[in-house]
Amino acid sequence: MSNERPTASTPPDVAPSGSTRLRSPTVADAPRRARGSVEVAAVDLGSHSFHMIVARVDDGEVRVVDRVRSHVSLAAGLDEAGNLDEAAQRRALECLQRFGERIRGIPSDRVRAVGTNTLRKARDAAAFAERAHGALGHPIETISGQEEARLVYLGVAHAMPSHDGRRLVVDIGGGSTECILGDGFDVVEADSLYMGCVSHSRRFFGDGEFSKDRFRAARLAARMELESIERSYRRRGFSSAIGCSGTIHATAEIGRRNGWWDDGVTPATLKAIRKALIAAGSVQRVAITGLDEERLPVIAGGISILEAVFDAFGVERLTPSAGALREGVLYDLMGRIHHEDARERTVAWLCERHRVDLDQAARIERTALRCLDEIVANAELERDRAEKLLRWASHLHEIGLSVAHTGYHKHSAYLLANAHMPGFSRQEQRELAAIVLGHRRRLRLPDFSNVDRERVEEVERLTLIFRVAATLHRGRDEAGPPSLRVRFGPRNARAVKLTLPKPWLADRPLTQAALLEESEYWRSARYALSFNGLDDRA
Repeated sequence: MSNERPTASTPPDVAPSGSTRLRSPTVADAPRRARGSVEVAAVDLGSHSFHMIVARVDDGEVRVVDRVRSHVSLAAGLDEAGNLDEAAQRRALECLQRFGERIRGIPSDRVRAVGTNTLRKARDAAAFAERAHGALGHPIETISGQEEARLVYLGVAHAMPSHDGRRLVVDIGGGSTECILGDGFDVVEADSLYMGCVSHSRRFFGDGEFSKDRFRAARLAARMELESIERSYRRRGFSSAIGCSGTIHATAEIGRRNGWWDDGVTPATLKAIRKALIAAGSVQRVAITGLDEERLPVIAGGISILEAVFDAFGVERLTPSAGALREGVLYDLMGRIHHEDARERTVAWLCERHRVDLDQAARIERTALRCLDEIVANAELERDRAEKLLRWASHLHEIGLSVAHTGYHKHSAYLLANAHMPGFSRQEQRELAAIVLGHRRRLRLPDFSNVDRERVEEVERLTLIFRVAATLHRGRDEAGPPSLRVRFGPRNARAVKLTLPKPWLADRPLTQAALLEESEYWRSARYALSFNGLDDRA
């Protein structure tokens, strides 16, 4: 099936029935600890439209001060080879430059920009993200389909009144459709399906012609996509259905303006719109009150998907929500600011799931951060981001032991690169996997090809730091070195010097042997590594 599912295990915010669920971070829980006023922003690079929301947080209360939306139609720019054409990139970059002007004064740690389905699919997404970073002034994260679903639900949960009972949330984007079941702020089940209003319209109505047969085929294809999750969602059940995104808001507006509205979108609403489109026969002849020109080219695909959702889950009425992905990104960002980071919960859950030796993780973390303290000033590393990656690597580098001891670092890296990890972007997962893969045995710098080009040098250096820490605690002893220094050469960045107390080394012949072996691994990767207290071969 083509819908995204967890590849390693069930993540903490998508818990099985009857189990303990961990809440997604919410501003309602934490912000009373904060005082003063800060400005934050979230940017959603959707497949059809780009959105930006700017909010001011005053003593923990979130007030939206600006919303900006631009029709970019990024998905329409994907060519047959899976690359974004120059016209689509130009539209996107011009939009991001406008967004960037509005948020120019907001610090980077208070801005989060995420890309969705089109950037997940585009072969040249990394190159585009680099250009987009320059236009916006802030880095672009590509998030997985399930992470998108989690953030969508978070945005909806904050926007809707408190509700007793389970909710179904549906978000039909340009290139994907997210379906989520949740209770309160807790996600019970989340899925991202490879169909959206843009892709479905191009597939079934690409020439702008409408007919009964085409709608029937589009609806059937959407039902087939939903088939893999239909039984589970019906079994779990829900008491209300909520929709967000442009397709659903457009459908609601058309229903209201034409009298096809019954306190929500209903099957009758969708049928009336479908019949009006078929009666028109083509995009050029459509004249439906409330349907704007921008939505017209993709409305048929969106309606087909929405009808299939109603069929698959037995929805009788769907209520539009003002909250969506960008609001979810904003509230998730607020959680990070107020130390309610979903990523930290994910790491803790993975440690529990894979029975990680937390004492060893803590030892390696302490030493790795000491190494970071030594080099951060002269290595031009972004301290906060670097520290997080090293802490996460310290706790997760041995999760592969639950698969097999032999080559466990490879198993760990695979899980980190492919598991659904709530809160993490795809880039963060790839960077974490690269550090873990490179922490023992052969130094695997060629495998950094999966890391964004602008981040390769920093991730390489963090890998080297982490290797040092892991090597010094290879014996899993309590005591690390009482002092150590790590220096990258001022003239040759590939020359690294590690200074350790000679008495400490003298009492640890196995550590000396491991460090000598390390110097050979590093040399094969074109790094010169030297250790005080070792013989000339080091």
